[in-house]
Amino acid sequence: MPSRLFLPLVGILLLVCGCGSAPPVAGSITQGNYDHTRAYLSWMIEQEMSRNEITGISIALVDNQQLVWQQGFGYADLENRIPATPVTVYRAGSIAKVFTAAATMQLAEQGKLDIDRPLSVALPGFSIKTRFPNSAPITPRNIMCHHSGLPSNFLQGLFVRDPGRFDTVVDGIRDEHQAFPANYVFSYSNLGMALLGAAVQKVSGESFDAYMENHFFQPLGMTHTSFAQRPIAKAYDRNKETEVFSMRDMPAANLLSNVLDLAQFMKMQFADGKAGQAQVLEAGSVREMLRIQNKDFPLTFGQYVGLGWMMSGIDIPGGGPVASHGGSLPDSHSMMAILPDHKMGVVVLTNSATSHVAVSKIATEALRLMLEAKTGIRQETMPPVHAAERKPTAEELRLFDGYFDSMVGLAKISTASGQIDVEAVGHQFRLVPHEDGLLTIKYKVLGMLPVRVGAFEDIHLSTVNVDGRQIIVGRMGSESMIFGEKLKPAGIPDSFMKSLGNYEIVGKMDGPMPDSLLLKEDNGLLIGEAHFAEVPHLLLRIGFAPVSDHEVVTAGLGTSRGDTLRIIESGDEPLLGFSGMQLRKKLN
Repeated sequence: MPSRLFLPLVGILLLVCGCGSAPPVAGSITQGNYDHTRAYLSWMIEQEMSRNEITGISIALVDNQQLVWQQGFGYADLENRIPATPVTVYRAGSIAKVFTAAATMQLAEQGKLDIDRPLSVALPGFSIKTRFPNSAPITPRNIMCHHSGLPSNFLQGLFVRDPGRFDTVVDGIRDEHQAFPANYVFSYSNLGMALLGAAVQKVSGESFDAYMENHFFQPLGMTHTSFAQRPIAKAYDRNKETEVFSMRDMPAANLLSNVLDLAQFMKMQFADGKAGQAQVLEAGSVREMLRIQNKDFPLTFGQYVGLGWMMSGIDIPGGGPVASHGGSLPDSHSMMAILPDHKMGVVVLTNSATSHVAVSKIATEALRLMLEAKTGIRQETMPPVHAAERKPTAEELRLFDGYFDSMVGLAKISTASGQIDVEAVGHQFRLVPHEDGLLTIKYKVLGMLPVRVGAFEDIHLSTVNVDGRQIIVGRMGSESMIFGEKLKPAGIPDSFMKSLGNYEIVGKMDGPMPDSLLLKEDNGLLIGEAHFAEVPHLLLRIGFAPVSDHEVVTAGLGTSRGDTLRIIESGDEPLLGFSGMQLRKKLN
């Protein structure tokens, strides 16, 4: 997921900030001298590794065509005491999407595909059902900026030990439905990037991994980088080795690389697409990938995207636009970010499940320090100013009472106490109004006492009504996005009322999956609940909205919303279909 607003769960949020040493203090800084940048980031990385129990991190900083720092911290292989270094290969996750977009643009330059024509032109086997007859077509362009309306994922076989080829999704999704109209709402889609990779294969006549090797990795001198179905890097969760599962959708997330190789890619960006004497991308393609594509779309709320790149989420005052992409897998996290106007960039790779927040913090601080060292533009850090808290108004109590879809699943909000109390992911929270009209989040210890928690402090929420939908907008720093939406019970079809109960997934999936699935009704809303053995205290809840007698969709707007749950006629055995999977009702 490409957003600092998608917070890790309570266990991470309650970590105590225990700094073991004072940060290095900058003396007089000579422009172009990165000594303080390196010293401060070294201190910061050590602090983040200790605080979040991160096993290994590698970092590289690029100033135009110069690699100004590269360093590894901790261990690539803790058991064998193999240190992390700049050449350590990590799972770079969704940084892969920037490369897949670049390959698409390269083929467009050659006239082999048109990013504004329907995807089916470049990929004739592609089709998906739709409930939006007036929608714009699904194109490579709106796939690259995550406004295609495609489902976020095709879950059947997505995370497994032995994945099939990613291009099998072309056939797999023909019975699925488009989640939203194209060009309507940001909905991050791994599936879309898998389909785009299949189009790269089709029009180039090469397998996707071979195409990337021949047309990007070799020309850029990225000798330790590959797209691979199976990961080769170790991964850790709080310094304990964890099993690494493969992700089927190679073009979306299966990039293996190190910080030195990704520095080569950033250098190419700063050289208008050139690497040595090779013109890997045309300068116009590089610029177009960095141009905001969705500024005039109806539900943007300041969450801007380019082609492959995210154009919001990191704010560097005085630095101009920031282009970035993170890579978040269940077992590891990464971040690559650049300041195009100043030709500076950073890449941070880790092998740890607990590094989600750290990679963004480190990358942001790196860009701020580099900008000051290179240009003298000083980054003044001012403590946040919070407007005074106040009691909820009668209108706020009315608006917030009920069920909301949120970034962490279905949230049940009650205002019976005169406060705005939230139950989500098995935990208790409170929304607190302030005099400036915004709301902040407090965590309720043991479900009773609301207290501020560090990672929540800078999240500010507001409500807006768009086309009759009550939307919660979340803001953290300069980044805004849809945080949730109030759900209106619309009546549950009789066929689903008869299908309430506990379910199991048909056929053994060789990978992480819920160990308990429940379909139930609550106050007129159809709700799905999932428990996971790996995270026993997590309860994932999803609300559904009916679209026909035999179909409902995951309610809400954006990523992982709009997916279809349907009743499958199969004799006497109740079956449900969801994202390529079949669910069978358990018999009591």
